Amino acid sequence: MLDAKFVRENLEIADSAMALRGTTWDKERFLKLDEKRRSTITRVEQLQAKRNQASSTIGALLREGKKDDAEKAKAEVATLKDEIASLDDERAKADEDLNVLLSSLPNIPDASVPEGTDDTENVEARRWGTPTEFDFEPKAHWDLGPALNIIDFERGVKIAGSRFYLLGGAGARLERALINFFIDLHIKAGFKEWWPPVITNADTLYGTGQLPKFEEDLFHVSPDFYLIPTAEVMLTNIHRDETLDGTQLPLLYTAFTPCFREEAGSAGRDTRGIIRVHEFDKVEMVKFATPEDSFNQLESMVEEAETCLQALNLPYRVVNLCSGDLGFSAAKTYDLEVWLPSYGDYKEISSCSNCTDFQARRANIRYKDPEKFKGARFAHTLNGSGLAVGRAMAAIIENYQNADGTVTIPEALVPYMGGLTKIEPEDSPVAKS
Repeated sequence: MLDAKFVRENLEIADSAMALRGTTWDKERFLKLDEKRRSTITRVEQLQAKRNQASSTIGALLREGKKDDAEKAKAEVATLKDEIASLDDERAKADEDLNVLLSSLPNIPDASVPEGTDDTENVEARRWGTPTEFDFEPKAHWDLGPALNIIDFERGVKIAGSRFYLLGGAGARLERALINFFIDLHIKAGFKEWWPPVITNADTLYGTGQLPKFEEDLFHVSPDFYLIPTAEVMLTNIHRDETLDGTQLPLLYTAFTPCFREEAGSAGRDTRGIIRVHEFDKVEMVKFATPEDSFNQLESMVEEAETCLQALNLPYRVVNLCSGDLGFSAAKTYDLEVWLPSYGDYKEISSCSNCTDFQARRANIRYKDPEKFKGARFAHTLNGSGLAVGRAMAAIIENYQNADGTVTIPEALVPYMGGLTKIEPEDSPVAKS
């Protein structure tokens, strides 16, 4: 969430930021609510001083035998108390309305973010590897998976619904291998592994910016609980309402979780295969950093995600998202896009973002470092996929396929697959899409 004081003192920056994001905001309402809140606070402070002064005279008046004057002072104190209470209610309402307004505004893009309206104006930063070439007609993972009896789309729909799928045999083992492989890489890089719940509450989702804006994209478990859309939600909120030791920053966290998304705004997009589904596995990275170091930490987070792709020898590119394509909480984002032959293009497999103090302000995550400054400051939070497991599986199936319909296991995953070096068709029947 944006800081009200910053917005008030930097209206032109706020205007420009919302325009860059293609977002409109009610500036006049903000100014009205902000002025109402501040004037009410000032008036309350004045009345409190007056009440305290009147209260201090009552005892002296009684000792002097001036009972009538003392009663008048008591009546004045009571009136002031009622007026203060009324003003406190007005301030609370202004605070609530201002908070609702500010919580609906996205983060301000960093100056290094390219200007643009949508993903067609994202800027490619670099590429690694070259798109895979074949001396045969390659198959898409949605055809090859069922042919190998490792992905079952029809039975996934039967037992759950549309945009769900079932993994079997080497497919299930490959999913598990990728999860363990990614987690092990991150642990070696200094990340602490967590195993969080996959059900969360509204306060947690508000802290990372999913609520209230993106409620339609969330799966409700009950009126008070939701399935998580990403482990970022849980890892970031571990320190909600806490003050961290600044000398310990940055904190590096990682976790595997299944993730659940309604995909309410994605009708007709990527309907085939396992690219865009309601439930998917993902290994997430989250960092807590100081403002001075957070953009360095963003670059190292991107490098960590790249390490995963390079270890699997999968071609990819890194893209700097333009202002109009940034996520709600992000000040800057890099997407890593892996090459998928079925699309003849690169598809997102990781998104790494610096949210600056946007989430920390919502979740009240601060840090102290007495040797550097007084009081407490909001930390900067970062998050990134390391990686989306289903998309990694799709990329492996497509890029490592052979002319005979088998799939070679990337060398780095062979130990995680129990020594299996190639996926061949399995005997158990699997329904095909």
